[in-house]
Amino acid sequence: MTSRDEHLVRALYADHATALWSFVVPLVDGDRARAQDIVQETMLRAWRRPEVLGQAHGSVRPWLFTVARHLVIDEWRRHRTDRDVPLEAGPEASADDGTDAVLDSWIVADALTRLSPQHRAVIDQCYYQGRTTADAAAVLGIPEGTVKSRAHYALRALRAALHEMGVTA
Repeated sequence: MTSRDEHLVRALYADHATALWSFVVPLVDGDRARAQDIVQETMLRAWRRPEVLGQAHGSVRPWLFTVARHLVIDEWRRHRTDRDVPLEAGPEASADDGTDAVLDSWIVADALTRLSPQHRAVIDQCYYQGRTTADAAAVLGIPEGTVKSRAHYALRALRAALHEMGVTA
């Protein structure tokens, strides 16, 4: 390195290192040592490119910031696999003991008590007994259209009751 190059690198560092370091610190999650390494590598790359050091027109700062940002991205990509936990090493899946299903059925049963008896009867016939609207109409002794209408409004009322209970879809 000639004394001229050394002078240019020192001037470059004095003019831009603080701003570059402030730009890089948030990109590396506040790791000051990594930020300093990125700044030094950026300055080294500038030194290796005489056309950057000798820029008489315009500012070299955008070039420095772009190089630093690319270095951070490259470092993140290179070490991304180190942060990933393989599935076989991850937390073990819990066995389904049926607790969630029991709790869900209790919540739905509680919400059903908030419906009118007519709506509860239609829900019971169509969803719990698995009957068609025609079969439910025959069992309940009402027209098929009434079963369809009550089922529609019963589901709306059930959804509202669950929402009031704090259950969200």
